[in-house]
Amino acid sequence: MKWEQGLYTITDQPEQFDIELIHHFLSTESYWAKDIPKAIVVRSIEHALCFGLFREQQQIGFGRVITDRATFAYLSDVFVLTPHRGKGLGKWLVECILSHPDLQGLRRWMLATGDAHSLYQQFGFALSQPGLLMQKINPQAYHPVADAHPVNDTVE
Repeated sequence: MKWEQGLYTITDQPEQFDIELIHHFLSTESYWAKDIPKAIVVRSIEHALCFGLFREQQQIGFGRVITDRATFAYLSDVFVLTPHRGKGLGKWLVECILSHPDLQGLRRWMLATGDAHSLYQQFGFALSQPGLLMQKINPQAYHPVADAHPVNDTVE
């Protein structure tokens, strides 16, 4: 799909995405994916429904939805590059994502944000009920620790 607004375009066509730009932002500028390896970014794009925001031919934003396209979607990795913020582009990106035909009629949408609550509240997102959701976090996912229990290959 493709959406247009003046000089700006949003597309869900991954062959148009600037993988270097997406990886650079996520790994160096985001608080949620610091140091994420490029191979993981590539794999995450391959296995999700993603959206690129462009000003003319230059990518300036991104969003990713992890979904079964039937009942559930998790909105992730949404960003607009700093020089392009304050123009309503983040709001437009979220509007386009939520309007995608493959994402209609879902029972549950989720996301996590540390700083954009007011943006997402405009679209009906609310803080979850305490005690409802659980999570498992691996803080070493992007920095695997050397094997903490080396195998002793010596035969006694």
